[in-house]
Amino acid sequence: MKISMIVAYGKNWEIGLDNQMLWHISEDFKNFKKITSGHHILMGRKTFESIGKALPNRTSLVLSKSGFKHDEVYTFSDEKEAFDFARRNTEEELFIIGGANIYKTLFNYVDKMYLSEVDFEGEADAFLEEIDFTNWDLTEQKDYEAIFEDGKLKSPAWKFKVYEKRD
Repeated sequence: MKISMIVAYGKNWEIGLDNQMLWHISEDFKNFKKITSGHHILMGRKTFESIGKALPNRTSLVLSKSGFKHDEVYTFSDEKEAFDFARRNTEEELFIIGGANIYKTLFNYVDKMYLSEVDFEGEADAFLEEIDFTNWDLTEQKDYEAIFEDGKLKSPAWKFKVYEKRD
């Protein structure tokens, strides 16, 4: 089973503030949905609570040490239990979707990264740990321009990149 992470982050590795995302980029949300649909997604409890519900057409796995329970998700206290569960369900690509502590804790397991680099610098209280790309190959990149509506920034510019770990 391949273990992938998917994340959007700003210029200073910002990923959230007050358990919410820092921007709304509809094309990035569509991309996230397309990539993760039909797969298991693994997240921390706070990320699940920020989403508020299980995402359709995905199997939601939540890591929590506090005994968190929710009808629509499978909860695990240990990542290896979550990985084993996904393997037993014949998952081919498990997606780690956040938050900051989950990305940091599970980064060494990651084989592939789907990264949205957002042209954003601003207030945040959750950050992605800076990634050393030395052992990674960029396999895909698409650049998106900022979108303005009525003279106001509707969506910042961003780059979507896919990296695969070198053997």
